Amino acid sequence: MISVRFERICKDFGAGNVLTDVELEVRAGEVHALVGENGAGKSTLMKILAGYLPATSGTVSLDGEPRTFRDQRAAEEAGVVLIHQELNLVDDLSIADNIFLGRERRRGPFLDDEAMRREAARLLQRVGMDLDPRTKVRDLIVAQKQLLEIAKALARNARLLIMDEPTASLTPTEVERLFGLIRDLKARGVTILYISHKLGEVLALADRVTVLRDGLVVSTLDVGDATEHDLANLMVGRDVAEMFPTKHLQADRSVLWSVRDVGVPGWAEHVSFDVHRGEVLGFAGLVGAGRTELFEGILGLRPRADGRFELEGRPLRLRHPADAVAHGIVYLSEDRKGKGLHTGLRLAPNLTLMALRHYAHPFLRPDRERVALRRATQEYNIRAGGPDVTAGTLSGGNQQKLALAKVLQPDPRVLILDEPTRGVDVGAKHEIYLLIRQLADQGLGIVVISSELVELIGLAHRVIVMRSGHVAGELDAAALDESEVIAYATGLKGDHAA
Repeated sequence: MISVRFERICKDFGAGNVLTDVELEVRAGEVHALVGENGAGKSTLMKILAGYLPATSGTVSLDGEPRTFRDQRAAEEAGVVLIHQELNLVDDLSIADNIFLGRERRRGPFLDDEAMRREAARLLQRVGMDLDPRTKVRDLIVAQKQLLEIAKALARNARLLIMDEPTASLTPTEVERLFGLIRDLKARGVTILYISHKLGEVLALADRVTVLRDGLVVSTLDVGDATEHDLANLMVGRDVAEMFPTKHLQADRSVLWSVRDVGVPGWAEHVSFDVHRGEVLGFAGLVGAGRTELFEGILGLRPRADGRFELEGRPLRLRHPADAVAHGIVYLSEDRKGKGLHTGLRLAPNLTLMALRHYAHPFLRPDRERVALRRATQEYNIRAGGPDVTAGTLSGGNQQKLALAKVLQPDPRVLILDEPTRGVDVGAKHEIYLLIRQLADQGLGIVVISSELVELIGLAHRVIVMRSGHVAGELDAAALDESEVIAYATGLKGDHAA
């Protein structure tokens, strides 16, 4: 077991102060949660503990002894392991290679591939994945990559394990499996520091929770003394109103976009649905159900076997993403940093990339881009250090709002959002939910793919549940509850019931 004490920790980046005199004690063998809005300083504090960043001032003590790690490897050798929110994997290597990267097993002068594959298989089973360790990481879906990161950490024999948004892309089944693993680690004496925006998870899992706001510790509470509402209020510094806005139904409920008999090899067969004007249509399902792959196939982001489409009653050809955008159908990927934004570019090029025809006649007009960025930062409440910073410097919530602003630049009629609040704090979630409702009220057809059932129930007018590449069931607002969705997703109900 390892106990941790942070004493008067400060961290500055240039003229910006990220942490201010942080005082925090983590007891040995407990699950201690950290919550706060994006930019509150949670991840920065954990990176200082794990050797990724030096503190500007202050002391970190482990088991009562002041410790400073020169880098993350030194921290890992002391038993302190950080699982990052953003995936840190090499796509072209195998699962086993990623788990042991930099710590390869050897037999004499040669790599012991058999031993590494055997140990990787054991670790994969421990996190609930039945995969061949020789599988390339590029062939995994996001949720599997998330679980692989946890398997990597277990290979380090952590005594203090830091988890930064570990359930961001996991379904309820995977979350329960992860919680069982965390409880098992706790029983073995591992101290867990758990960062999450999902307050229900925090209260179900943690022993204590610390709230940070603007680089300051606001409060540390026993979970038995806190509610989700209490934590949300402490995080944002004000009373948080009802999380989901009221659902409105448009007077014009005509079919806006019709999809028929779509097949995506290996992922979906004969999927049909309609999106109505002013509707939020949810897509639910377990990991591997084919939701993301279905829409990637529809939009030409992966091979599609068949499918017919109509937009406002007119036949529509969708061969590649440019066709979809040209007809007003846009998609925001669940992989914000990999596919949603160019994190190394400044904000304006990110914002205008999908609508360059508005800003180039024929040469690019930076003045128009600046005006568009100024309008977007105000309209979508994007908080940034200035117009010339890169997208990668923004917090997760502000990155997501920038990505949303980007896909709205072409003035779409159909908006497809894949995990729109993944890794986003409670305040930014509320803003995104309000934006989705506002867009629906303006007559857009909106598809929301989400692993958070509460999100789908709170937002959607209808929910389509997928299982094994098929539509297992469809539920309207009156029938929406978690147990019904899970019953269809797991095969207890529906045309493809087990």
